[in-house]
Amino acid sequence: MASTENYNSPFFQEYDLDSIRTQRLVDEALSGMDDGELYLQYAQSESFSFDDGRLKSAAFDTSKGFGLRAVQGEVSGYAHSSELSSDALLRAKETVQSIKYGKGGTLAIHPKGTNEKLYGAENPLLGMAFKEKIALLEHINAYARGLDPKVHQVSCSITGEWQTIEIIRPGGHRVQDIRPLVRLNVNVVVQDGDRMESGYQGAGGRYDYSKLLTEENWKSQVDEALRQALVNLDSIAAPAGVMDVVLGPGWPGVLLHEAIGHGLEGDFNRKKTSAFSGLMGQRIAAKGVTVVDDGTIPNRRGSLTFDDEGTPTNCTTLIEDGILVGYMQDRMNARLMGVPATGNGRRQSYAHQPMPRMTNTYMLAGTQEPKEIIEGVKDGLYAVNFGGGQVDITNGKFVFSCTEAYQIKNGKIGAPVKGATLIGNGADVLTKVSAIGNDLKLDSGVGICGKAGQSVPVGVGQPTLRVNGLTIGGTEG
Repeated sequence: MASTENYNSPFFQEYDLDSIRTQRLVDEALSGMDDGELYLQYAQSESFSFDDGRLKSAAFDTSKGFGLRAVQGEVSGYAHSSELSSDALLRAKETVQSIKYGKGGTLAIHPKGTNEKLYGAENPLLGMAFKEKIALLEHINAYARGLDPKVHQVSCSITGEWQTIEIIRPGGHRVQDIRPLVRLNVNVVVQDGDRMESGYQGAGGRYDYSKLLTEENWKSQVDEALRQALVNLDSIAAPAGVMDVVLGPGWPGVLLHEAIGHGLEGDFNRKKTSAFSGLMGQRIAAKGVTVVDDGTIPNRRGSLTFDDEGTPTNCTTLIEDGILVGYMQDRMNARLMGVPATGNGRRQSYAHQPMPRMTNTYMLAGTQEPKEIIEGVKDGLYAVNFGGGQVDITNGKFVFSCTEAYQIKNGKIGAPVKGATLIGNGADVLTKVSAIGNDLKLDSGVGICGKAGQSVPVGVGQPTLRVNGLTIGGTEG
């Protein structure tokens, strides 16, 4: 039975955990360690997928568990379980203590507290009835099909998640957070004769369905997905070669995220495996380029009140006016590098250890008008949307595919092109930035970042950018 000493925590009110005994086990497990914590998590999630005129799938899932971590030097011991009980915690304590050697270390100071809350605590899964969600997907399907006779297929989905987490450290330091997350995806396929093309638009954030699933929002997503599909229907083969590229605002920041962002995470730089290792204080980008990682933007997909180690998130400047000034840090890498943690310690779930990860990573706006930036290109490419990409962190080489792009001829946007890929090196691509727009835009709330087998929600963004001399892989014969 739970102790009467338990405070207001679902983990000690509903499961076979006692607050006092749990704290004692954490204190014992981390005695003589440099760092560590107990991470408790309960999560509910749901998804609804509508495809080809019918409900394709509907799923609901709950998960719960804990992860106990002990850190000494560069070594960490980790044990996790889906069983929330004192017996499971006792077994975990014995496991993580196996890394202890010598007299041990001195426990790092606790993260500072925060009273700030970046999102509401409402459970989005409870805001709409099951039938209402299905009816909405049917409306989206019917609306999309009624817009244009070329519409061949419509796929749409709703996903929602609600997590409550608690982090317990030695000596009674505890923090709690409730994290909602919702998303709506719309994909439209159009057909003209034998040719078929598609367009996609998604949106989401840390709020409930009432904000996401308004008629205005879902109709605008369908309109945008259809617009992209129709543009691609008229596209011609993409040219190949080295040329100037103008990147549109918002989602194209995913290139910045992948090609540069991962290389500025603390673990890669501590281990000197990043293309940016050892370059602190040096110029790595053109003047005017300032990049930040900001986990403090209210209701954004990549935002967190505090990270998965209990450190409040920050707006961390990574590159300032072209100079490398910071890395994103979790607690372990920050301690080993002798710098403060930045609130970037993130994990996919209780079954995973935290590591340095991005939150919302974007480039700040410049002063130029987007139209002027395009007018400065004689023969180039205007890349508006991206699909998948690949990056090698050790050398910074990347390849990204464009899902919407146009030729630029004599300073004017020309025909849409199909099959364009951007090929470059993250370590020098920002040195080729020759113009920065005044139209900073964040993505619509769809980012997912993978690293070392873990996925977490993130945000990206940038203003319109002109990059000189980027290699384009095309399909033009």
